Order: sequence, then C-alpha cells, then structure tokens
Amino acid sequence: MAEKILIIDDDLRLTAMLLEYLAARGVGAEARSDVSTGLAALRTGGHDALILDVMLPDGDGFDVLRRVRAESRIPVIMLTARGEPADRIVGLEIGADDYLPKPFDPRELLARLRAVLRRRTGESLRPRGVLRFGDIEIDPESRVVRRDGEACDLTGYQFDILHVLARNAGRALSRDAIMESVKGSSIEAFDRSIDVHVSRIRAAVEDDPKHPRRILTLRGVGYMFSRGGEGERRR
Repeated sequence: MAEKILIIDDDLRLTAMLLEYLAARGVGAEARSDVSTGLAALRTGGHDALILDVMLPDGDGFDVLRRVRAESRIPVIMLTARGEPADRIVGLEIGADDYLPKPFDPRELLARLRAVLRRRTGESLRPRGVLRFGDIEIDPESRVVRRDGEACDLTGYQFDILHVLARNAGRALSRDAIMESVKGSSIEAFDRSIDVHVSRIRAAVEDDPKHPRRILTLRGVGYMFSRGGEGERRR
C-alpha cells in the first residue's frame, strides 16, 4: 500500500502511535493537530484518505467534513471519543465513509482504511459499462452518477451501494447482501449504516426522497432498485 494519508487529530500521543504503526506497514501518513493547518495540508493535494477527529481545538470535525465535502470526494474516516450512534449517523449523513469510536485497535483502523481505499480504487467493483435508467446515468469507470447530466454528490461508499443496487435492478437485496457485495465494508457496521447511506443516495437521485420511486424499501427484506421507477413498494 503506497497511499498517503492525512490525520487531523489533536491527540499527539495517538497520532505519533498511528504514524509509527502505519509507516511500519508501508502506509505513508502525516498528521496535523488543528483545523487550519489540517485543511491547508489537505489542499496541497496528494492525499488518498483523511482520518479526521470530531473534537478539535479550533473547530468541530463535522464542520470540517462539510468543508471537505464541498471541495473533495476523498475517503474520510472519522474518529471520536463520543461513540453514540447519533454522532455516527450525523457523520455518515454529511459524507463520512466510515466511523471509528475511540479507543480503538490500530489494526482495526488499518483494516477500515484499506477498505475505503479499495472502494475508492474500485477493486471491489469491476466496471461493466455505463448503466442508464431514465435520467440517471451510473458510470463505474469514472465512478460518477449523473442525473439529467449533472453529477450527483455521493461518497465512494454511496456510489458502490447504488451501483450494487442498480446492477441488480428489479431484485430485492437484503442489507447484509448489499454490504457483502460492497467488499471491504465496515468491520463492525451498525444497524442503520446502510439506511443512512440509502437516505443520502435518495436525496441525490430521487425527485422526492421522502416518496422514492427508484430505490424502494421492502419492509422486512431490504431494498430494490426499480427499473421503471414505479413508486415505493412495501412489504
């Protein structure tokens, strides 16, 4: 793994440990301890993933994530000492690719890091040509989703989920099946993770996300991508 990682976290002991651990495993990384220097480093380019703490001395990690997402689709793993599900859901909703509560085993962080990087490079989803459904175009080669010709704002993980659903259009997929298809999914995915991502995907591709016609909820089953957009179907 020759990728370069940026860590933004004010816990100097933790970042020193992570830098040593990652370097020993062939992962290049650098660390910043505050928002201003972290964003400045990120804007220099060349980073393949961002590890971002929620609680920083000069800002909130969620706000930082919003600013990052306004400019970049870089994979982001958020770290926090606050392990409440609500915090994790907020992070996913605003564009985090994964979420890891402190304290954590560095081996788990590395596993999650490799997972988001695999999703980014598309090793888990081999391109099979552009998929078109009405005004929606899913291009696995460029990993871009367009609606009426405009690119949709999706994270790499959300793209992979949509691609899995679209490749299986007309078939019901359970949440477990979706996560199994998206190789390298979170080591300890919590129950609502897929639901949160689907909500974000619907916001990008549906006319009315509250009454979806393309990505259907099948109660007690999971989700289905509708070929014809016939409206939400429930069981």
